[in-house]
Formats: sequence, C-alpha cells, structure tokens
Amino acid sequence: MIPAAFDYHAPTSVEEAMRLLGSSGDVKVLAGGQSLIPVLRLRLAAPEVIVDLGRIESLRGIREDGDTLVIGAMTSHDVVARSPLVATHALLLSKAAQTVADPQVRHLGTFGGALAHADPAGDLLAPALALDASFVIVGPSGSRTVPAADFFQDLFTTAIGEGEILTEVRVPKHTGWGAHYEKFSRVAQQWAIVAVAATVRVEGGTIAQARVALTNMGSVPIRASATEQALVGVAVDASAIAAAVADIADGTRPPSDLNGDGDYRRHLASVLARRSVLAAAG
Repeated sequence: MIPAAFDYHAPTSVEEAMRLLGSSGDVKVLAGGQSLIPVLRLRLAAPEVIVDLGRIESLRGIREDGDTLVIGAMTSHDVVARSPLVATHALLLSKAAQTVADPQVRHLGTFGGALAHADPAGDLLAPALALDASFVIVGPSGSRTVPAADFFQDLFTTAIGEGEILTEVRVPKHTGWGAHYEKFSRVAQQWAIVAVAATVRVEGGTIAQARVALTNMGSVPIRASATEQALVGVAVDASAIAAAVADIADGTRPPSDLNGDGDYRRHLASVLARRSVLAAAG
C-alpha cells in the first residue's frame, strides 16, 4: 500500500529537529523506520510531517563516560550487537540485540527507536530496565534524564513528550557480569511470546548480584525484583536456581492471544528464567 501524502524533512542537527517538531501539530519522528513505515503503508497513521533523524551524526555511536556506557539513540541494533564496549560492559544488551528480528532489520532499526516505540514484545526494553538504564530526552525546554523504571509508562507509551526526542541511553557498567537473553517465539525472527533478560555476578560459585526483567508479560517490561533478591547467595546449580525463580511470574498480568493465554505465559516465564539465569551464571 501507499502512505498518505506527507512533508519529509531530514535535519542534520538536534536543534534543527527541534524546530521542525514544533512546526506542525501532526508530526512523526522517523528513527530507523522499521515500525513506522509499515504503519504508514497500512495508513494506520497519516501524519502531515515526517522528521527523519537519520542524518544527525551526533545521535550515533557508543562511548564510555566514567562508570557509564553511553549509546546514541540512532545507533543501529547491529552496531550494538557487535560492539566490544557493549559486550564488555553491558553484555545483556549485546545478547538481546543479537535476537532482534533479522540482519536487515538490525542494520536499519535503531536502538533508541525501538525503545521509544515501546512495544512490550520488543527485545531491548527488558534488558534496558534490568540494567537500570536512563534515557536522555531533549525538548523545547531543554534536556532531562529519565530512569528506565519511569520511562516505560504503558503500551507503546513512554516519558517522551510532544516535541521531544530521545538522544541517548546511559547504561551503568556491569563489567564482568554474565548475561543471557532467553527468548521464546513460534517462528524464527518473530516477536517474543515471552522472554527473560538476566545478568548476574558470580563469586565463588554463588550468585552475588542479579538483575532480571521480563519481556511481553504486561503492557510494559517488568523488573523481577523479588526474584533478584531470591537469587542472591544461591549456588550455581540447576535445582537451586529453578527454586529461586519459580515464582517469577507471580502478580504479572500477561496478555492472552492466539500465541497463548496468561497461564501459559506465566509457565513459560519460569522455564525461561531458569534457563536464562543458568546460562548467565555460566
């Protein structure tokens, strides 16, 4: 199908993008387009103006800032997946980025675009939440930083307001932590029916610290704080880890659809959590 007519702009700076976003009441940001373009083609959205961030070089790249890893919002999934810096200091993001769709999508889709889209089945939301990432948002009134716990607000809804864009994601370094992203889908390269993001620090054969979050178990990614606490001090042993993560889905309200009902997804979550934590612990 052919999208409805729109005006297209490709600014080369954040300042120029800000001016364009304020020029119309019906404007959409293009940040890779792997979610927006299908919506436009189906005419589920018909904005008057498209602002393409693809030419703003300052929004790309990965760098260190002390104890923090900084990832530009327009950095592609493929760059994140292949980055030695990410693999060293935020291995969980590297593992998750490798599971996003297929190579074509990973080369075109962007890290910040996927997070701003906030699809609860998206593979990067739960890892960002588990790693306590923070999101730098720029708007007409300046820049602000929002923690991941407050960034994802509802289905396809984030803390990004009208006339604002996400410029970078700041991730505390988890150097030396093991990590794994265990994803279940019925068809290869499809959205996750359920997935579990886990990263752990092991000392002397036991788990000293753990960070765990769930994908597609609600309208937003879910931090499994009780499970994280239960894992501390647990030996790296299959039965011990299984017992610690058995209740990970308690209190969640996963969707029910053609892929499975809520009970099925809760069962999946406990199975995938055991696999993910075991793999992360080595």
